[in-house]
Parts: sequence; C-alpha cells; structure tokens
Amino acid sequence: QVQLVESGGGLVQPGGSLRLSCAASGIRFGLYDMNWYRQAPGKQRELVAGVTTSGRTKYADSVKGRFTISRDNTKNTMTLQMNSLRGDDTAVYYCNAQYVSVLRLDYWGQGTQVTVSS
Repeated sequence: QVQLVESGGGLVQPGGSLRLSCAASGIRFGLYDMNWYRQAPGKQRELVAGVTTSGRTKYADSVKGRFTISRDNTKNTMTLQMNSLRGDDTAVYYCNAQYVSVLRLDYWGQGTQVTVSS
C-alpha cells in the first residue's frame, strides 16, 4: 500500500518560514521523481517544486530563491524549506510521487495546509 504523508504545515506570519516533509512508504522511493504541488481556494493545483531521481530540481517562478526542495533516498523522505513566505503562498500543499517509464504512475498525499497571515 502506497502512502505519502505530509507534515509541517501551519499558520505563519508573512516573512516567516516553514518546513514541509513528505514521508513515503510502499514505493521504491529512489525510482520516483518527487514533487510538491499546491492548491489555493478557487485556483487550480500548481507545481511548486520538483526533484528528480538524479537530484535535479525545478521551481515555479513564484518561489525561486525562497523555497528549497530536497530528498533523502535513505529515509524515503522529501522536504520543502519555505522562506520569506507571502500571503499568496497560502494553499494546501501536496506531496506527489511520479514514476515515468513505459507507463506513468502518480501517487498523492492527503495535503497539508499552509496559511500565511498576520
């Protein structure tokens, strides 16, 4: 059974920091590209950051220079360090594991709420 469990969300003031974690089980973690998505109320889910199996990273323009994604294949975990948070970062953040080969497999966590407000 595949499980992706996010943690670390919460309420933070503008300019503050949060660290999100995703713990994966039931998959061969090292074979999956890992991503963070977010969905704000009334908006479509969007890619925030991703890290490939080889460690290559990508970021949405809106978070470049503020967020850092990383993975630890020995612990089957992924993290998102979020600094200089803004109100428009408020959303539910989802962990995603993606395997692309002959077929594509996508797994999702249940999401964790991040609220940036004074």
